[in-house]
Amino acid sequence: MSVSQQSDGQTEAIEETTPVPQEPEEYRVILLNDDFTTMEFVVSILMTIFHKTLPEATKIMIDVHRKGRGNVGEYSYDIAATKINQVHLLARQMGFPLKCTMERV
Repeated sequence: MSVSQQSDGQTEAIEETTPVPQEPEEYRVILLNDDFTTMEFVVSILMTIFHKTLPEATKIMIDVHRKGRGNVGEYSYDIAATKINQVHLLARQMGFPLKCTMERV
């Protein structure tokens, strides 16, 4: 607490507040289906970039194939953006049009 002097000579106590740390916003990373990217490549992306097990990666790949999109996970903005860039880079290197996006949770 600090004290301030007012222009009329009186003093008043000013309570200082400490900012409360906030959790970073979470973003859901979504893989989108296309007609050219192989299922095997999608599974390998999920295992290497997102560290999914083979059964997890297979389930997500099936969701992408059947539903048109698959939820890969929730990450802070910077991590989600980095992973999306890695997916796009690897897909382009392999000649696939795989798209990945994020949405605020």
